[in-house]
Amino acid sequence: MEQKWWHKSVVYQIYPRSFMDSNGDGIGDIQGIISKLDYLEKLGIDVIWLSPVYQSPMDDNGYDISDYQDIAKEFGTMADMDELLEEAGTRGIKIIMDLVVNHSSDEHKWFLEAKKSVDNHYRDYYIWREGKRDEDGNRIPPKDLGSAFGGSTWEYDETTDMYYFHIFSKKQPDLNWENETLRQEIYDMMNWWLEKGIGGFRMDVIDLIGKEVDKGIKENGPRLHDLIKEMHESSFGNYDVLTVGETWGASPASATRYSDPDRKELSMIFQFEHMVLDWHSVHGKWKPVGLDFIRLKRVMSKWQTDLTKGWNSLFWNNHDLPRIVSRWGNDGDHRETSAKMFAILLHMMKGTPYIYQGEEIGMTNVKFSRLEDYNDIEIHGTYKDKVLRDEELTHEEFMRGVYQNGRDNARTPMQWNNQEHAGFTTGNPWLQVNENYEQINVKEALCDKRSIFYTYQKLIELRKNSKYSDTIIYGDYTLLYRNHPEVFAYTRADENYKLLVVANFTDTFSEIVIPDEFINGSEIVISTDKELSVRESIRLDPYESFVLGLEIT
Repeated sequence: MEQKWWHKSVVYQIYPRSFMDSNGDGIGDIQGIISKLDYLEKLGIDVIWLSPVYQSPMDDNGYDISDYQDIAKEFGTMADMDELLEEAGTRGIKIIMDLVVNHSSDEHKWFLEAKKSVDNHYRDYYIWREGKRDEDGNRIPPKDLGSAFGGSTWEYDETTDMYYFHIFSKKQPDLNWENETLRQEIYDMMNWWLEKGIGGFRMDVIDLIGKEVDKGIKENGPRLHDLIKEMHESSFGNYDVLTVGETWGASPASATRYSDPDRKELSMIFQFEHMVLDWHSVHGKWKPVGLDFIRLKRVMSKWQTDLTKGWNSLFWNNHDLPRIVSRWGNDGDHRETSAKMFAILLHMMKGTPYIYQGEEIGMTNVKFSRLEDYNDIEIHGTYKDKVLRDEELTHEEFMRGVYQNGRDNARTPMQWNNQEHAGFTTGNPWLQVNENYEQINVKEALCDKRSIFYTYQKLIELRKNSKYSDTIIYGDYTLLYRNHPEVFAYTRADENYKLLVVANFTDTFSEIVIPDEFINGSEIVISTDKELSVRESIRLDPYESFVLGLEIT
């Protein structure tokens, strides 16, 4: 495989609304990000994935864009954005922008024009259909595919007596990717950002742009890959940048289609097969079930071995997912050890690792007492459907799902210190700060050389600047102890080195037999807190993890 700069990179995701507020309005902003670049440089990351900062009415916290070439006032100005690019660049940090082109805001000029008449120039930038009438003459929408945020995918527009299509909020109308003029406008916009010097794009729900609503197809439509190839040819394929697509329904086979360099589509994708293993078959994340650990090992290993011609992303967390230390770890007595275990287990795999803000200090899920304390449009929209309308879940059942999997778990403000509002703002934060900020914060982490932060720092250094770098990035993967009920273990190997990665995934003690070749002559590359003595049989503490390195002679 041709080596790319992003093969050895580590990406840090910033959710700007919650990262750092510089002006006291309670909302994080670009100047706040600039003020923390030294911190990110110390961590060692070399790419920032910046969640949307474009102009937006913020119905979905910026994923509803009203102007792709302007900055939302609460985040700053385009001059601030230019300063961020420059200041990050001086530290060797690239910025990848969150590209949201499956849909726009209903306040985008395209949609405002499209609503005016059926023959408006922008009408075909969106997806419109006539409705129907029931037996009593009441207006009903076209065939409904179900909105991701609750309710129908069709919204009635009185001006033209037609319905427009939206997979997400009614304020996020889907763009019509069959319109060539629209596509060219999008490519021109992308090139405008690329010429500014950004390092690439994270592509929000990119697998939806090939939809065929009349056939009931929302994702992975037959034209999807042709559209992405055209996007590559017309924009980022002409630059040395990282592109990662969000693809919820991907398999290793389809991921190869996305990321095989010969196909000229994307650098890599986010796939979520491992992230839905504890979801209910009917109610999804709102009624979580127990994690099947053996299945988790099988799924993660499949993505390590079956994606041979493409490239993988590695992640536990993002702005749409709960905190992994609370979800599958132990955010009480074993918070630090389990957080380190998740870090070691993931960062030694093949692929580009992504760190979500606060993950590097072990931030946890939050438990607000009232539904009203949550901000997320998905939580409130789904509550209306599942609890109030259909009565599929009780209020208490739904809130348990929110506590476990709600998106606001990841969106509480970054915890910088033990001062009021965790040092995030001098004003009133847009979303409540997790009450554990006095114990869990950046200041405390930096003062403790055994903290989670320094485990992440060392893992980044191992990937980028160690004798094991090539083994970590390109080495072969082999799963060990496939059916062990508590331990996740694997090896990475190339012609020079072999690494053994061992992780106790539970809060109980566990025993493991070390392969003979590692008993003599191996070194401890990284481990959780306990002093480790390499011998034939090792008793693992709860959530203990370590990596052994062996030179191949």
